[in-house]
Amino acid sequence: MMVGAAKICRFLLHFHDCHFRFPSIHPFSSQQRLEESVKAAVEAKTYQQIPDLVSSKEACQNPNPFSFLSTFPLNLRTQIIDEILQSFIPLRPRSRPQIAYTCLLLYTLQSPNPLPLGLAILQRVLHSGCVPVPQTRLLLSSAWLERRHHSESVPNILLEMQSIGYCPDCGTCNYLISSLCAVDQLAEAVKMLKGMGRAGCVPDLESYGIVISAMCTLRRTAEATEMLKQMVVQMGLTPRQGTVVKLAAALRSNREIWKAVEMIDFLEREGYAVGFESYELVVEGCLEYSEYILAGKVVMGMTERGFIPYIRVRQKVVERLAGIGEWELACAVRQRFADLKS
Repeated sequence: MMVGAAKICRFLLHFHDCHFRFPSIHPFSSQQRLEESVKAAVEAKTYQQIPDLVSSKEACQNPNPFSFLSTFPLNLRTQIIDEILQSFIPLRPRSRPQIAYTCLLLYTLQSPNPLPLGLAILQRVLHSGCVPVPQTRLLLSSAWLERRHHSESVPNILLEMQSIGYCPDCGTCNYLISSLCAVDQLAEAVKMLKGMGRAGCVPDLESYGIVISAMCTLRRTAEATEMLKQMVVQMGLTPRQGTVVKLAAALRSNREIWKAVEMIDFLEREGYAVGFESYELVVEGCLEYSEYILAGKVVMGMTERGFIPYIRVRQKVVERLAGIGEWELACAVRQRFADLKS
């Protein structure tokens, strides 16, 4: 795939000669001067100078300082960008090339053939500990959906990264999943989650957490609950407390408090230690929807885990049980609180 070094040099010299044969009669803007400086660094292969040249946020404004790369053939452009990325790896601090990464990523995602090169750049950005700028999500999602509209499978698109010397990983896939969710493409995000494993990226806690969270936001609780079960049973993953809390809150908002209790029971049976906040949300939901007996049973299970509800919740549970004549359960709950010295 790569072009020989001699061929690159001949092309760059030819490009340089052609570009400067007829100088512009208009003075260059600062952005144009920046582009010329970056181009000169590329011609000289002094790539590590680029982060110092591209050191302000204004550098990513139009024209992008890497715009001149559009005049290069795709394979040569790919090789040059790969060399730039590799040259940035040893730089310290690792955030030093952040603005250069941003410019390079935005340029690539807006070019006619943004993938798989855009994914490779994104991967290097994430590995460096830098955070892509917000517009990356929209540009990346658009590039991805364009490829998917041509009936290309998720694994095939991801595995194209190997043709340029990179391998897809969970960090890159998870960023893509979150980007799709951010632009209301939940169905495509689910397909991405299901397909990434066939590209060698087994979904992790973050992968499932992003999708479940998006489902909860849309109150698609049945799908979110099923995704949680798949995550636990099929993948053997332990969901984060925050993921469980979001699902419990969504079920409560949907008035599906019985399903919220069933979710807690399922997780407990699978050996997952449900946290205090999830229990508290479910107990409050039971009280809110007048499921007082259910509230008492949840509280008993909650105290078995060493959790004590807030005092107002404790009082309400006992009072509501007594109010509907469930004296035995009310006394058992009160005694449990006394045993825990609450």
